[in-house]
Amino acid sequence: MIHAPRGAVEFRAVRKNYGSFTAIPDLNLLIEPGQLVTLLGPSGCGKTTTLRILAGLETPSSGSIHIGGQDVTRLPANRRDVTMVFQSYALFPHMSVLDNIAFGLESVGKNTAETRKIAMQGLELVGLSGLGNRLPSELSGGQQQRVAVARALVLEPQVLLLDEPLSNLDARLRRRVRTEIRELQQRLGFTAVYVTHDQDEALAVSDRIVVMKDGVIAQDGTPRELYEAPASEFIADFIGEANVIDCEVLAVDTGQARVRISDQQLTLPARNAAPGPARLAVRPNAFGVSQDGKGLAGKVLSSAYLGDHIEYEVDSIAGRLFVVDSENKTAAPVGTNIRLQLRSGGIALIA
Repeated sequence: MIHAPRGAVEFRAVRKNYGSFTAIPDLNLLIEPGQLVTLLGPSGCGKTTTLRILAGLETPSSGSIHIGGQDVTRLPANRRDVTMVFQSYALFPHMSVLDNIAFGLESVGKNTAETRKIAMQGLELVGLSGLGNRLPSELSGGQQQRVAVARALVLEPQVLLLDEPLSNLDARLRRRVRTEIRELQQRLGFTAVYVTHDQDEALAVSDRIVVMKDGVIAQDGTPRELYEAPASEFIADFIGEANVIDCEVLAVDTGQARVRISDQQLTLPARNAAPGPARLAVRPNAFGVSQDGKGLAGKVLSSAYLGDHIEYEVDSIAGRLFVVDSENKTAAPVGTNIRLQLRSGGIALIA
């Protein structure tokens, strides 16, 4: 029986220099056993370098890496007890699915009978029983991805690493396969470190998301924490998109702030805010759209009907805003004067 990898991972004051350039200045991060933690950020933020250091493909300039309580900083990649699922899947095209899964087992000295038995278990694990004799080219992209995951899991590493594992799939297949990966991780409870630049993907699969910027952790938390309580304008805009608008904090009492925006007032978690000027992160679907009443005054610059909602670009007294309207079925024409009412959800005070 295949046992799920469940080792803890810890980065202790890890630094990575490339000549005079510092890619990662000082990384401290603990990943608990059985968690799926996603490293998320724009290109050049340090997430791939962090994963490669963990895999043993890069050596840190200083600091240490610990897997399952063992210091592995100076161990080569093949002695770290981790396996990686690559962006390209790296399946052997001339070998059957079963032989692809068995390849790693054979390389570590398992005998033929044992290798075949474990490889069959790996196929069953990812829902591909009966497809072992096919070539990778005879499978869909999603099935190939599952073969790559099975090949990694049968080695029973302490940690499974996934490097942009869905980037080669189309949008619809990406949604399905990310659900399959999450369901498999939750069922088996394995420890995984997942790298992506796709915010929706990170929100869908993660126990925790570590957002990186310039090699530094910008925020670390659950998907809900990052979406509903972004720590900065960068996080608010990077996780799920947000409009950042000026407001005034009128009063703070017992952790709640009374906030004024134009002719509206809201009560929000204070998040260390003090009375005076402040800023809000407002999700696009946190606006109600009407052509009269209270709210931010604005004019429609563009509109797009997308079936179950309408997207607007609005020139308002608070600046240019992106608005998603799921209530009205007919788009207001370009040039229409509208009012935007702020709802209670999808709004947060930010630093």
